Amino acid sequence: MSSVSYAARDSVTMFRRNLKRAIRYPSVVVTIVMMPVLFLLLFNYAFGGALGAGIQGSQAPQGDDADSIAYIDYVAPGIILMTVATGCIGAALSVCMDMTEGIVNRFRTMSISRASFLTGHVLGNLVQTVLGAVVVTGIALAIGFRPNATALEWLAVLGLLTVLALALTWLSAGMGLVAKTVESASNLPMPITFLPFLGSAIVPTDSMPTGLRWFADHQPFTPINETLRGLLMGTEIGDSGWIALAWCTAIGLTGYLWSKSAFKRGVRN
Repeated sequence: MSSVSYAARDSVTMFRRNLKRAIRYPSVVVTIVMMPVLFLLLFNYAFGGALGAGIQGSQAPQGDDADSIAYIDYVAPGIILMTVATGCIGAALSVCMDMTEGIVNRFRTMSISRASFLTGHVLGNLVQTVLGAVVVTGIALAIGFRPNATALEWLAVLGLLTVLALALTWLSAGMGLVAKTVESASNLPMPITFLPFLGSAIVPTDSMPTGLRWFADHQPFTPINETLRGLLMGTEIGDSGWIALAWCTAIGLTGYLWSKSAFKRGVRN
């Protein structure tokens, strides 16, 4: 068996370990999914009337009356995006727990691939995050979200969310490696989870003050959100798709190199 085959076998073993732990201790996953669900219900039922009235015609599906767009159709893509952003907390927590509980030092004494530890965590968290996004999408559909995407566009949505989840998970794994405690590991990814709010997830960026609008237009989640909304609702995507993929690639590459370097240094030793 080649070294690549050994690494793949050990990565699958670590992946199964992380899934089993998530099943036995589902509180973290449930909490991470519940947060975007609560925001979805809050913005739809409590604030939807006032915020929806401010949505202008540029956000409406092509060919439709601008005033006919329901706020749930505007906000749901942003909440789904928020679910993926929130999911990265789980990776930071699980990596940090293994680092602080000493199991990593045990792994290092065993004849297993060093890369399998991080790969298993990343794949395990990726599956949990995508499933969480599916759950939130289902709840959005149940309360009135009505996308007009084709089957191919739904596949593109799934692909973009998977690429984003993979990129954020690698970045969060690096945070889990350098965090001193589990508590700090849960706090480090928090700015990422709130970035969708400072973009076009809740309201259009052209309704924001100048400084905040500049930040919103140039931060990663705005082009990603506009791409999701365009695929799901038929709004104009423009060059947001390419910018979104560029951001995902940059975040993922940065997270991968950071995580690999931090794990190789053995920050706990």
